[in-house]
Amino acid sequence: MPDAAKTVDAKGQACPMPVLMTAKGIKEIDAGQIMLVEATDNGARSDIPAWTSQTGNERVESEDADGVLRFWIRKK
Repeated sequence: MPDAAKTVDAKGQACPMPVLMTAKGIKEIDAGQIMLVEATDNGARSDIPAWTSQTGNERVESEDADGVLRFWIRKK
């Protein structure tokens, strides 16, 4: 797993909070750095990848383990 400069803990948050928290968190890191987003809302499975595409950020890796969705996003 890539090293993350920041982790956004959106576990237990319902849609649209994981995406809103992701958008806020990405502003707190520098271009080229990686942010880890952890979410349990099933909507995040499609919402976070869609957000990365719309914003031009890169989804480096993702996993679904023990009910927690994890997304590593590199800031553009």
